[in-house]
Amino acid sequence: MKSRISRCLIAFSVFIAPALGRAHGQSSMSDEGPNHRFQVTSTTFSDGDTLPLSAVYSQCSFYPGGGNRSPELSWTNAPRHTVSFIVVAYDVTASFTHWGLYNVAATTTELPENAGVAGSSFGLEVHNDFGRTNLEYDGPCPPPSLNPPAHKYVFTVYALDTAVPTLPTFGDFPPGAEALFQALIRAGRRGHILASASISGFFPSAS
Repeated sequence: MKSRISRCLIAFSVFIAPALGRAHGQSSMSDEGPNHRFQVTSTTFSDGDTLPLSAVYSQCSFYPGGGNRSPELSWTNAPRHTVSFIVVAYDVTASFTHWGLYNVAATTTELPENAGVAGSSFGLEVHNDFGRTNLEYDGPCPPPSLNPPAHKYVFTVYALDTAVPTLPTFGDFPPGAEALFQALIRAGRRGHILASASISGFFPSAS
């Protein structure tokens, strides 16, 4: 129970609070000043819309036909001192991490669709909350019998002025979302997070 509470507090401080604070602007001020906004967009879905079936978990019995492909993400106006990016896909409704990618190169401005495949060349991935052995993106699969049936998924990109030390493994266990949360919190406390921006979608439709 204690670990669950701790996890929720970490998730709120790192992911949920920044997203709630920006409403639909989905951007944050970078170190360039008020007219230079770090922003994230996607060609796969529009902010606030329903995620397509291509992004849904491929083994989801509730919604068959999912492609389990991470959506395309692009960002602009990253702070000039950015050294690396961290990308996280997080279900704020269920406090569930679907994807974590860190040490994305500072020269990167786009992750194409399916960049979250196992062994991604765009950065280092962590174990998501599905508990599978692969380090990769796994898409939405919210149980329709639980309320609310529609979950909100937030894709956040963090710009850091440092690279994250490679997260450790523990025996046969690869680094998970908890380790990435902790790394982000440490980076934030030390002033290494220059900016963050998010885009969110729902599945199934929130309407």
